[in-house]
Amino acid sequence: MPNIAAVLKDEIARIARKEARAQTAEFKKASAQYRAHIAALRRRIDELERQVKRASKQGVKGNSAADEADDESQGPARRFSATRLAAQRRKLGLSAADFAALIGVSGQSVYKWEHGEARPRARQLEAIAALRGIGKREAAARLAQLQGDGEATQ
Repeated sequence: MPNIAAVLKDEIARIARKEARAQTAEFKKASAQYRAHIAALRRRIDELERQVKRASKQGVKGNSAADEADDESQGPARRFSATRLAAQRRKLGLSAADFAALIGVSGQSVYKWEHGEARPRARQLEAIAALRGIGKREAAARLAQLQGDGEATQ
């Protein structure tokens, strides 16, 4: 005959599992609903972000006349190429530090621009564009003037 204590123990464990399952079933159901709701919200956020991105791209392309007038007052949009910047500096026969002095930035900034680690700001792009039309002699003269001004202030 089976040990009554073992049978009783097994029956108590079975009933306890059944009760625990009944108690946790409600929480499992609620948790599944919450997960489904969160997933739906994430999909909605992703869709809204895509719509915002599309709208901002269309907004950039479809400027109104007033926006275009504002853009013209700020000057033309400047493109930047790291290789062209390096070529321009070499064409002028300047070191990165000298080229930076002409622009009004540090030599490290020019180094990072040329290596694609950073991009110049709009004001700096204007300064770079202003140097585009000068030759070696004028660049040397401007540099000498800057260095002369630096010595005069010291």
